[in-house]
Amino acid sequence: SHIDDPAHLVVQDWDRSLQDSQNLCSFFIPSILDKTLCPEGKHVIHVYSSGGEPYEPWEKLTPGTEEYEAYKKERVEVLFSAVERCIPDVRDRLEFSIIGSPLAHEAFLRRDRGTYGMAWAAGTSAPQSGVLGNFLPFPFPNLKTPVDGLLRCGDSCFPGIGTPSAAASGAIAAN
Repeated sequence: SHIDDPAHLVVQDWDRSLQDSQNLCSFFIPSILDKTLCPEGKHVIHVYSSGGEPYEPWEKLTPGTEEYEAYKKERVEVLFSAVERCIPDVRDRLEFSIIGSPLAHEAFLRRDRGTYGMAWAAGTSAPQSGVLGNFLPFPFPNLKTPVDGLLRCGDSCFPGIGTPSAAASGAIAAN
């Protein structure tokens, strides 16, 4: 493969807000780092909108309906566009995909309104952010808890939201 870096961030349009859910996309290819994740010559790609997908348009939809599936197809286009900047023929090479939505996150991950990660007031430190709270306006909570020997990990604490960060959090806690 011509790609050596497993982590990618794509801005569709620098003149638009980075909080626009159809502008900032991230993708991670963990199989670049761990060849045991897939058969030889294959890869896993986790792609998501870094700006966060708004819940409101989804809440009137019913999973499994034609309208829901059509809206998922419409919203996923920006993600394919982001990956195609690095892998132009990704759609031709795709063998399997799962397209998530805030409703899927809500149902399967038990996340309120399909969100992920911890929320706190902008410009304030997160609860139990520790020393990071002195340097960053809104750091994720660190792994330590008030209980000796009990650590936390996942996408609601350092290093942050998403599958790659949650996995890194678990590795940090384990080591």
